[in-house]
Amino acid sequence: MFDIDSWQEIFGTIKKNKLRTFLTGFSVAWGIFMLIILLGSGKGFENGVKKQFAGDAVNSIWVYSGSTSMAYKGFKPGRRIRFTNNDYDETKLKVKQVEEISSRYGIGGNHSITYKEKYGAFNIVTVHPATKHIEKIQMKEGRFINEIDINKYRKITSISKIVKDALFDKKEEAIGKYININNIPFKVVGIFEDKNERDNRRIYIPISTAQKVFNGNNRIRNLAFTTKNVSPKQSKKLEEKVREQFASRHKFDKEDKSAIYINNNIDNFRQANNLFTGISIFIWIIGIGTIIAGIVGVSNIMIIVVKERTKEIGIRKAIGATPNSIIFQILSEAILITGIAGYVGLVLGVGLLELISTNLKGTDFFLNPQVDFRIAISATLLLIFSGALAGFFPAKRASKIKPIIALRDE
Repeated sequence: MFDIDSWQEIFGTIKKNKLRTFLTGFSVAWGIFMLIILLGSGKGFENGVKKQFAGDAVNSIWVYSGSTSMAYKGFKPGRRIRFTNNDYDETKLKVKQVEEISSRYGIGGNHSITYKEKYGAFNIVTVHPATKHIEKIQMKEGRFINEIDINKYRKITSISKIVKDALFDKKEEAIGKYININNIPFKVVGIFEDKNERDNRRIYIPISTAQKVFNGNNRIRNLAFTTKNVSPKQSKKLEEKVREQFASRHKFDKEDKSAIYINNNIDNFRQANNLFTGISIFIWIIGIGTIIAGIVGVSNIMIIVVKERTKEIGIRKAIGATPNSIIFQILSEAILITGIAGYVGLVLGVGLLELISTNLKGTDFFLNPQVDFRIAISATLLLIFSGALAGFFPAKRASKIKPIIALRDE
């Protein structure tokens, strides 16, 4: 199988035909390179979008207050809709699909948090216990807010690990200590981490305590809830049901989309998945087209190679070369060139993806572009096989030509 003389001839032929060798290799390398970039970019976009959903339950619906844009029963447009604890209670009671529900009272902006001589500006979020499930909060130490905290208006807080590192010494225990939030002491009962980086600068406190301490009365800014076994189609009907209930309580037209805004993560996730499917199909269409173009390029070049070497084949046969040895030499040359070129295209494609990944770490919607190596290697082998197959038939036909006829070929 490994004949030094044959391989020396192969390398000699490659050296004499540098342009032909380059064109053959470039067709393969370019096809693999483009396929890797397309697949990696598609995966990077998918990872980025999925990360946006990772921090919240995908079966959640969020309701935000707005301002009316339509007149309704004597009320003029432009009226601000203000949510209250009653909206939380009514939604929890009347919407049967509710699994976990939480509301928020907005204190607004970053606030100065201090502990002894240390301080930092962090976002104070006032919530019910269900926020732990709605936002997929992972507790690292202690606990999250519970119902007893809500009912007894406890001044307790669950802080992020970033907040803990900023306010406490490295080896100091934070659980049980008191930090000052707007100059009011709150006891730390838990330390958490969130998959969403932007949510890791938060401090959670009971909404009932916030309403009492920060003069919020019974107002809330928004509410969110998760649902039980609701399909995207059913979630749209549920969304309309929630809108109708809010419209009835706050006296606005249910068709007035500006009065309240509803973010339906169930339907958003469905749309994102459909988008990923469409992008994947598009990438594969382009990728397959690129591979086919590479195959056609390799095939054409191999046909030309065999045609150019017809006289050489005749000479080899005249001095005793067998048809199989001639075919083997031509195919070995094709496989060597396409194999090396395929590897180069693969390495360049993966290298570029790694470069992109390194320099775009802060990008929210494009994350960790990568490619399935099984697909990349399969595509490379397909191109190599196609090139070899393209050369096999004309080589086999040429190897059967009588030497005297092959020597006449121009």
